[in-house]
Amino acid sequence: MLSLSFGLMAALAWACHDLLVRKLAQGGRILPMLLVVLLGGSAALALPALLAGGWGAMTGAAIGWAMAAGIAYVAGAAGLYEALGRAPVRLVAPILGSYPMLSLGIAAAGGRAVAAIEWAAVACIVAGIGWVALGGREGGGGAVRGRPSSAFIWAGIGAAGFAATFALGQEAARTGAVLPAIVVTRLTATAIVLGVCLATGRVAPAPGMTRTLVAMGCLDALALGLVTAAAGLAQPEYAAVASALFGVLTIILAWRILDERVSPRQWAGIAAVFGGIGVLSLQG
Repeated sequence: MLSLSFGLMAALAWACHDLLVRKLAQGGRILPMLLVVLLGGSAALALPALLAGGWGAMTGAAIGWAMAAGIAYVAGAAGLYEALGRAPVRLVAPILGSYPMLSLGIAAAGGRAVAAIEWAAVACIVAGIGWVALGGREGGGGAVRGRPSSAFIWAGIGAAGFAATFALGQEAARTGAVLPAIVVTRLTATAIVLGVCLATGRVAPAPGMTRTLVAMGCLDALALGLVTAAAGLAQPEYAAVASALFGVLTIILAWRILDERVSPRQWAGIAAVFGGIGVLSLQG
């Protein structure tokens, strides 16, 4: 299924993005970092959006859905950055990657019949998340800033924000056009983050981060664009489901590059989480 392919490509882009987040967020200011990421991604999308056209299809309803997606994206990104800035990837990535359960719930609320095996996979994901959290004190590598529970809360906010972003963004693309919907979403998010940065007097990121943040913005825009573009395909929620596999790739990259150790107990929980996600993906 093409929507799954889009989601898998998005997962690869987000895995590289999140590895850089973990590396930078530990010593950086979150909002200025996010602002540069949003600006970089918006700049990368500007020319393709102008060339592709479709702006005439952006009705008031489509713009409204896209703006709502931008608001949800800010919540998701803030949760992602804060969670990865407070705890190692091995602890928060499974929670951040659990948003498919919310995407599936949104699809069910919209009238799609959900099979029993899909709900069973969701239960497996929830159980795996709990197992990872309980095993979080085992193994070294990667310090936890503050209480681990705060990182888990931020990760949950990130998961909810991204599930809402995908649902709202795909609705904007269905009622309007894909690239214009993505641009409106990102510009809305950029405006919100810029306003908060100006209000707090923190606009510039730490020195030496700008190039990396712009690259992260391009990766993020690519991933979000792929999931949003699945709006016109069969079972578009499965693009969001498949994109959650970024957690597996992120953990592997962090294990190999950042030397973050993962205990056997946590590997079992991670396997359960992403095994459930894999089952959901196969239902397409």
